[in-house]
Amino acid sequence: MATARVDLVRAGAQRVALAAAGIVGGLYLLIALAVVLIVTHNLTSNVDGTLSRWLTSMAADRAGISRGYPGPAGAPRFQAPVLWWMYHPDGNYDDSSAEAQGINLPVSPQSIKDPQTITVSGTDLRIRGGPVGDDWAVVGQDMTSVDQARSNLIFAEVLIGPVLLIVVFLGALAIGRRVASPIEQARQRQMDFTANASHELRTPLAVIQAQTSLALAQPRNADWYQHAFAQVNLESQRMRHLVDELLWLARFEAMPRSSKAEPVDVGVMAEQAVDRFGAVAEAKHQRLTIRLSGDSQVIAASPEWLDHLIGVLLDNACKYTPDGGSIEVRVAAEGNRVTLAVEDSGPGIPPERRSQVFDRFRRATDQPGGAGLGLAIADAIVRATSGRWDVGSAPAGGASMAVTWPRLLGRPASTRAVVPEAPLAPLDA
Repeated sequence: MATARVDLVRAGAQRVALAAAGIVGGLYLLIALAVVLIVTHNLTSNVDGTLSRWLTSMAADRAGISRGYPGPAGAPRFQAPVLWWMYHPDGNYDDSSAEAQGINLPVSPQSIKDPQTITVSGTDLRIRGGPVGDDWAVVGQDMTSVDQARSNLIFAEVLIGPVLLIVVFLGALAIGRRVASPIEQARQRQMDFTANASHELRTPLAVIQAQTSLALAQPRNADWYQHAFAQVNLESQRMRHLVDELLWLARFEAMPRSSKAEPVDVGVMAEQAVDRFGAVAEAKHQRLTIRLSGDSQVIAASPEWLDHLIGVLLDNACKYTPDGGSIEVRVAAEGNRVTLAVEDSGPGIPPERRSQVFDRFRRATDQPGGAGLGLAIADAIVRATSGRWDVGSAPAGGASMAVTWPRLLGRPASTRAVVPEAPLAPLDA
């Protein structure tokens, strides 16, 4: 099952990484193409500007034009050489700086006006034409430098592209695994929770069904029916308790946290809970005491949540403490913290199980009773109220369940022990 969950997370992360790499790859291709077009356009525009300056200079210095014409005054020293051709008004050839190289225009010179690119002997030339006095001049520049710059840019983009895609894929894969893993774990916990709840409900339902089937199979005596109804009643109470806890947990998780917090005195809530559980402790000859210390035990929490939390801790303590044992509830305020501790003389919680006691449907001991939801609910309440657990061993040898919260208000100091004599009815647990 764990391997299947890991494979599911890995497969999902790989799909996300591939999708991210594909999107980035498409965007990179469009950007790379745009960069090549922009760079080529700018370089070509620079060549066109050079040709325009040459035509302007030649028109201004018509008498000085010869095959050694140096070009416009102040032109860059290392500017690419410009070729030029001069034609008479009748269209006859006059002079050219390209004559020594045997470069002739393949088109009519009078047809060359705006900048254009032609190919002469396998070489691209950018040419432009215009009047120079009574003659018609055509100037041109080799486009090899532009082609080389474009080729270098494309080569760099081809090298960078795969590296970028690999980095994006690995980054998206790592992020996808980190994001998907908690989601998958939450989904799996929900599935496990549903399966465990179904399993817990199946047992009492099976007992009830078996008892009713036997009762309907044939007539039986009154004692048998009395025993059967007792079993049905016991399993019904167990189902009701489980359903109540499931509903309480579902309502708690759907409830906004901020709207429930208010100042509440942990000491007062603990005293009320001890009063309720006094009868339970007395029935088992257990000694249930409470000790309050400090000048204030006020925290920010929901009274309903805090009452449920203390009820869960006392219910577990009474349930697992043997007859004649002792249970002590302590509420102490020290510095800016308030601590609630419930300690008993029961079997305690083995150290290797203390990290698992808050899992849903996970019970701290092997003793019968309970569905394993109480401490899961208690843990949810503690986390929602900014509390911190401290699970350990009590001085009497049993379990010690302590919770610490930030303290809010002050109150006159008090230290007292209470042993209720006429407690109220216990919390349904």
